[in-house]
Amino acid sequence: MKAILSTGIAALAMIATPAVAKDRAGSVQVKVLGTGVLPDGEIDVQAVDTSTTLGAAAAAITTPFDTKANDNVVPTVAIEYFFTNNLSVETICCMTQHDVDGTGALAGTELVSNARVIPATFTAKYHVDAGVMKPYVGVGATYFLWVSDKPGAFTVPLGITDTDLSDEFGFVLQAGVDIPLNDNGFGISLDAKKYFVDTTARWYEGDVLALESEHKLDPWVLSAGVTFSF
Repeated sequence: MKAILSTGIAALAMIATPAVAKDRAGSVQVKVLGTGVLPDGEIDVQAVDTSTTLGAAAAAITTPFDTKANDNVVPTVAIEYFFTNNLSVETICCMTQHDVDGTGALAGTELVSNARVIPATFTAKYHVDAGVMKPYVGVGATYFLWVSDKPGAFTVPLGITDTDLSDEFGFVLQAGVDIPLNDNGFGISLDAKKYFVDTTARWYEGDVLALESEHKLDPWVLSAGVTFSF
């Protein structure tokens, strides 16, 4: 009887005592993710040289047109360091490739081909302990480093020999949730980022700047994958 009573008291004590949250201060979390990069599109034509074939063609367009970078899915690695249980800093590593196509009056045209960008990103994050789930929000800075780009199929017949996309700083908002699956640092993560960044595109006919425009990329970046903490 005493043994049964002792067992019951121990069980009640365990139920009444909240689980002790794992101390994350000083830990590192690595995420291996599949990431969808979904750019928005908006163009502002800033300069046109009508002495060039592309410039003259752009100046002749009187109906509305815009641009759209295609969506892409890429692997991503994120590395995060926890200063405290609630505060961390994270950086991501990936490269994504996009074509820039026209819409509206330019629907069906390829303006930039195989543009590859490294979105170097750092965010400061605040985490909330909500039991099993660990939601967070973050804010940070990004630098879009374009490592290659080529004239699109629409521009090459118009005499364009080179295209350049400018590297630019921007900022990013972030929200997501980490869900630990065991006590050994393994779990899953869902993450959403909204970037606010532009790039200036320039098309050259030889050494002559034929067309210059500013593009609002502002992509959504949505990720899901596994986490490892140590």
